[in-house]
Amino acid sequence: MMTDRSQRHPEKQKNPDSFGPPKPDWLRVRAPAGFNYAKTLELVQGQKLTTVCQEAACPNIGECWKRKHAAFMIMGDICTRACAFCNVATGKPKRLDKGEPERLAKAAAQMGLKYVIVTSVDRDDLPDGGVAHFSDVIAALRRAVPDCVIEVLTPDFKNKEGGAQTLAAAHPDVFNHNLETVPRLYPSIRMGARYFTSLRLLQQVKEIDPSIFTKSGLMVGLGETKEEIGQVMDDLRAASVDFLTIGQYLQPTPKHAPLDRYVTPDEFAAYAKMAKAKGFSLVSSSPLTRSSYFADEDFKKLKAARDEQ
Repeated sequence: MMTDRSQRHPEKQKNPDSFGPPKPDWLRVRAPAGFNYAKTLELVQGQKLTTVCQEAACPNIGECWKRKHAAFMIMGDICTRACAFCNVATGKPKRLDKGEPERLAKAAAQMGLKYVIVTSVDRDDLPDGGVAHFSDVIAALRRAVPDCVIEVLTPDFKNKEGGAQTLAAAHPDVFNHNLETVPRLYPSIRMGARYFTSLRLLQQVKEIDPSIFTKSGLMVGLGETKEEIGQVMDDLRAASVDFLTIGQYLQPTPKHAPLDRYVTPDEFAAYAKMAKAKGFSLVSSSPLTRSSYFADEDFKKLKAARDEQ
């Protein structure tokens, strides 16, 4: 049976401040609008594609879509897990759509994208967790838009054997897998996942192909401590992760994990300083930071940092 928290509480989805503490000024964004936003929406709907921008109710959707920058979500819009922070529907997914890789690649070409982000729901129902489908999408994009940069934001694939090898062989330019939170909070926030499984996946991809940039993200405001965030940074650097993103957790509906607090911009700046000192090539740390936010510009910075080494 499918669970879609946003559909059960549409009034809360439209007005996030109607539950929990009011948003501070630094978290308020304009409603999506504009020609490029409308054109992007038209192309996404026309090709029957799903974006994480919509499914996760990302606060940056208006700004990103105006810039023709979208993160595609493959393998359906129903997840086999029910993480306490996530707004994506949970239930029994449909069969894999074998035509999806070509449709996505066609849309990317029509949109004139130079940077493509591909993410997915968790598909624990599939023997390989969906890693082969990711590989097919990357191959289709290489054929349709050979000059574009490809970033994948993947699930952990339930530690399926050969997952990291298949991903590395497909050779995305950026491999992203989010740890999301600190280990202590995994049982209540990221149920069904294992912290060290996620960490090992990041490490394996880098070991197999060091030319692939690796990336991970954290949410703050869930009750974590500064010391715990520092330890996660150390773990990621031990796994040779290049790029860290840190953003504010925003409770999608009353059914999701409660917000502990709003982290101030000064605290985000302190986290950025800490991460740079620990050796990350690039850090994006701000209240509105999300994994795909200005990812194209961040990639240029990553390349520049590598060239300086």
